[in-house]
Amino acid sequence: MEKQTAGRDNLGNLAPKFAELNDDVLFGEVWSREDRLSLRDRSLITISALMAMGLYPQVKAHLILGRKHGLTKEEVVEVVTQLAFYAGWPKAWSVFPLIEEVYND
Repeated sequence: MEKQTAGRDNLGNLAPKFAELNDDVLFGEVWSREDRLSLRDRSLITISALMAMGLYPQVKAHLILGRKHGLTKEEVVEVVTQLAFYAGWPKAWSVFPLIEEVYND
């Protein structure tokens, strides 16, 4: 996995400790435990959790990451369809355009 710098790039001046924890702990230590859970599976779980919370800008960012980790458009559509019944129908409606945007580049 490539070194994550999104925290430092986006928040390094405003919240340097948060940026450090984001890049070094969350992505550097947790996401890097591929022997326990693949990046693909971590992406799927993260997308699901973010959708359930209605955090759409982060859903989009993790759809992009999930695509890099091998998630197909069809898989993500199926996951969102399943989650609609558990997380909410309007949330699914809000995520489908993000899927289109990310996977139709």
